[in-house]
Amino acid sequence: MAEVSELKRLAGIRACDFVESGMLVGLGTGSTVRYTILELGKRMKNDGLKIKGVPTSLATESLSLELGIPLIELPPDKKLDIIIDGADEFDLGFNLIKGGGGALLREKIVAQRALRMIVVADQSKQVNTLGNFPLPIEVTPFAHECTMNEIKEILDCEVIIRKVDGNIFNTDNDNFILDAHVGPKIENPKEIESKLLQIPGVVQVGLFVDMCDDVVLATKDGIEVLSK
Repeated sequence: MAEVSELKRLAGIRACDFVESGMLVGLGTGSTVRYTILELGKRMKNDGLKIKGVPTSLATESLSLELGIPLIELPPDKKLDIIIDGADEFDLGFNLIKGGGGALLREKIVAQRALRMIVVADQSKQVNTLGNFPLPIEVTPFAHECTMNEIKEILDCEVIIRKVDGNIFNTDNDNFILDAHVGPKIENPKEIESKLLQIPGVVQVGLFVDMCDDVVLATKDGIEVLSK
């Protein structure tokens, strides 16, 4: 476990090499990309790196402010240069499942406004077909059981409302997360995403299709950079 943690740390640091002074940077959420944010803060302090960040969660916002990384609102009139984020799974086409940390809505909003998406992950996240990791779906609390039933009809699988310590998990946007246990059979993620988004109670789906450009991968042999 300690070795895996160290590889994730090294991958998080390696992802910082994509960042240059003057960039607007989307700052992702999760245990691996946390190392990226820590390293960016260090490079700003020690090496004169100058960036502005857009956080994808309240936790990332808090960490970034603590490190002295200046934050801005997502610009409506221009793209971010880059976003660095984690993933729960990625397939051969660089499609992702995200949302294990519950920040998928903000992560997708920011990622869609970035010119380049870098994902930091360990080797266990690399799969041939998405779906072994339960698919997170952010939904409105209102009529969420009805929404759940509609999701079950589309995916034909068990769908569970996410709880933490016995309490329903609330996202930073005060929504719920439904985890769909599809299994490793999501061969057309774009089609599934489209069908789920047609359900009125669905806010966003944890499928990130045609968005990831590079993966900084922590493997047992070291750090590998995969490019689409």
